[in-house]
Amino acid sequence: MLKACLNGIRRPDSHPALPVTPDQLAAAAAAAGEAGAAAVHLHVKDEVGADTFDGDRLAAALEAVRAAVPKMPIGVSTAASAVSNSVNRVDAIDSWTLLPDFASVNWHEPGTDAVADALLARGVGVEAGLWHRKAIRAWQDSPLRNQCIRVLIELGDLPDSATTEARADQLLEAAGLRPGGRTLEGIPVLLHGKESSAWPALQYAVARGLDTRIGLEDTLLLPNGNPAPGNTALVEAARALGAL
Repeated sequence: MLKACLNGIRRPDSHPALPVTPDQLAAAAAAAGEAGAAAVHLHVKDEVGADTFDGDRLAAALEAVRAAVPKMPIGVSTAASAVSNSVNRVDAIDSWTLLPDFASVNWHEPGTDAVADALLARGVGVEAGLWHRKAIRAWQDSPLRNQCIRVLIELGDLPDSATTEARADQLLEAAGLRPGGRTLEGIPVLLHGKESSAWPALQYAVARGLDTRIGLEDTLLLPNGNPAPGNTALVEAARALGAL
């Protein structure tokens, strides 16, 4: 499965094609789907392009994207970078009037179980974002572990392919990766990188038969190092490298 991560925490001035408004997100999702993405992950933005948990803005984004790609699963972020207090994040989730299909939850952030539980209670699928061994241990100790729909092994900005693959191996082993691209609990694993590790991680995910993702959230560059025109070009490049 190839997921398109459309914008991330980036602000509008980071790239001329970064989708921020509902209409821009809808157009980006539709183009990514036509290029081969099977799902989209987006960050809901406020009037200045900052991440927000606002229910009205979430609803507007979801309505626009679902109208453009009615059969494509849509995921959102619940990162503490938007709302640092986990109680406030839970309150926001409880107030949402329109719900995404899934949401990523960073398991190293305070209040993770409460945030994940609030999503599950509303029927939203939970992706466990695991950035390091401590996060993996916290997820493995969580009573909600087996209710997650996907495990995200998330690599930071790493210097080269060898370092990226070594780091991926460490985290995949710690998370209990088994043949078939799933954990011991049977949960699908998605591997992706960030900035310099984005393309090496994607290629390694393909080589190991894992789900992966690409988009302007993770990198602004094509595999050859040239600036990417937008999300569509990144998805097309990922497909060319074997990501499905």
